[in-house]
Amino acid sequence: MANDKSEPLKDVEDWWSTSIINMSPGVIEFRGYPIQDLIGNVSFAQMIWLMLRGELPAPGQAKLLEAALVASVDHGPHAPSIAIARMAATCGVGLNNAMASAANVLGDSHGGAGEQCMELFESVRAAMANAPLKAAAAQALDAHRATYGKIIAGYGHRFHPIDPRVAPLLELIEQAAVRGVVSGAYALIAREVEAALERQTGKRIPMNIDGVTAAIFCELGFAPPLGRGLFVLSRSVGILAHAWEQQQQGARNKGPAPKRVQFTYTGPARRKLKEEDTP
Repeated sequence: MANDKSEPLKDVEDWWSTSIINMSPGVIEFRGYPIQDLIGNVSFAQMIWLMLRGELPAPGQAKLLEAALVASVDHGPHAPSIAIARMAATCGVGLNNAMASAANVLGDSHGGAGEQCMELFESVRAAMANAPLKAAAAQALDAHRATYGKIIAGYGHRFHPIDPRVAPLLELIEQAAVRGVVSGAYALIAREVEAALERQTGKRIPMNIDGVTAAIFCELGFAPPLGRGLFVLSRSVGILAHAWEQQQQGARNKGPAPKRVQFTYTGPARRKLKEEDTP
């Protein structure tokens, strides 16, 4: 009978379809792998790759991905997301609320630079089909500026003249390229973009963490939008740590600056309410 509840309701079963997980009573499988086989045998970085890409990465790929994730976990309370996590924690909300508040500000300006830089590198790679690397980088930079303005994502840093995270990550890319884990093409592109910026501006604008992790994610074959998602995963570790630490410190309703520091008021001078303005 059509109304017999013992018959599977095909339209309900097909309402959501996924190739990521198979789950039923007593069964949890990710991309075909039983969870009991994965537990204790794969790293978190491998699990991220499996969930996003459908297959487990090679050990060298997992190592490079993990290095990028480790490098981006935190940048202190100067970073808006971290400051927001700490302020939220002083408002009496739970850790999940503090983390969500912080993650919600990881937008185009704070958190999206890696994605934009990946787009730039992919544009250079595409332009190299018809031009040498030097010309392709210049062409892609012009297009990038037309879309995003004069600031080039992945280069320059407001705190670090030289970002200390860049050199070790570039070295890991180069080592992986020697072993055949990655091509090394995007590391060359990243360096050439840096050189092109110096030629165009007359000053060195060094690669930053967003630039070097963009090179890693491109080398590993991730799509640019996943660059932002991977950054959010990484930075969530720092967000959690800061929110938890702030909860332990016990401050209440902590704003962005000490209360003795007054903000700048730019409105009208004090004025009196006129009689004709009242009902």
